[in-house]
Amino acid sequence: MVSEASATRRPNTTGLRRFLDLQQQRDWMHDKTILPDTDERSESLELRLRYVARFEKLLTRPQAQEVLEILGRYGRDCIPIPRRTERYYWSVSCLPSTPGKALVRVNASWMELFSLYADGEGIRALFLVHLSDFTADHSLDQGRVDEAFLESCVMTPEDVGYFFPRGEDIFGIRVRGYTSIGKFLAAPRALRAIRAFNLTHMNRGRNAYQASHCYSLADHMLSGPIR
Repeated sequence: MVSEASATRRPNTTGLRRFLDLQQQRDWMHDKTILPDTDERSESLELRLRYVARFEKLLTRPQAQEVLEILGRYGRDCIPIPRRTERYYWSVSCLPSTPGKALVRVNASWMELFSLYADGEGIRALFLVHLSDFTADHSLDQGRVDEAFLESCVMTPEDVGYFFPRGEDIFGIRVRGYTSIGKFLAAPRALRAIRAFNLTHMNRGRNAYQASHCYSLADHMLSGPIR
């Protein structure tokens, strides 16, 4: 983050700070403002065509409709100015070849932000967030995870689990089922934490996964009203 004195855009400013000053980012994170986005998208036709076959394969999966609906919510609620920052500051991959067999994955900088997987004929989600946003005392103590809060964000306690990835202040949350994923995204504290983590990594500079961006998936993430 930058000081208020640095809010004017300078050529060497990196990440979202090229577009949004510190206060704008904080206000968005706390749902105090709606950030105006652009109606234009920077698009590579070559890249769009490269992943059409994967997207069409995804559409044959029984989970396809749920995946697209959840992605639409994630794009609308969890990524700041998504049209202006598409591909260069975040990207979405379709049936990525990396381990884990994800159906879709959203990345920023060098970090995975969010993934959806098949769970039978349904879906499960993986959110990466800051550990300190999910401990009872906002510390990095893994023994202080606020499990009661996590369970309140889903339909049943069995729908949520967590783990500790490598790296400082990183926390992995697994949520099972379309309805529980939707409830998790609607919980104000959880949504604020998702936004905080995404801001952290989008502010680190250009997205390293630009070449795997699937425009067909992004169409669904950006299909809502321009705000």
